[in-house]
Amino acid sequence: MKNKNEYADLKEGEKVETTFSDTTLFDGVLKFNTSIKIDGRFKGRIISKGFLIIGEKAKVRANIKAESIVIAGEVKGNVEAADRLEMLPSGKLYGNIKTKKLKMADGVVFEGSCEMLPHVDRKERAQRLRELGETPAPEGAPSGELKAVGK
Repeated sequence: MKNKNEYADLKEGEKVETTFSDTTLFDGVLKFNTSIKIDGRFKGRIISKGFLIIGEKAKVRANIKAESIVIAGEVKGNVEAADRLEMLPSGKLYGNIKTKKLKMADGVVFEGSCEMLPHVDRKERAQRLRELGETPAPEGAPSGELKAVGK
């Protein structure tokens, strides 16, 4: 990161767990529970209960579902952020948005539609996860693992 305020969603003491550098090419399905920054090229699908950063140099062709997302690069695909989506001035999104909170800087490129999701409190979210057959993580628990499936 350039400075600690580059990505406003990162809380004090939180760090990016994994970075795909600008020389990385990835084609497939990416599942993770922690935080990942993509600076390279990605094609496929991204599913996460964690935090995703699309870096300034990134070119992503994927449908994305994550808890929180920051876009500074280019994304072609639909984006669903369960908590929030932030687009930085260099961000480009060609696809539809679904999110609870949206922050767009001046200068972003956005071609698509936007659906604002209703606020769901922690207890209601845990109940929805149970209905889907998933176990909600206890508050303050470690985030999990990185799973990359693809070519």
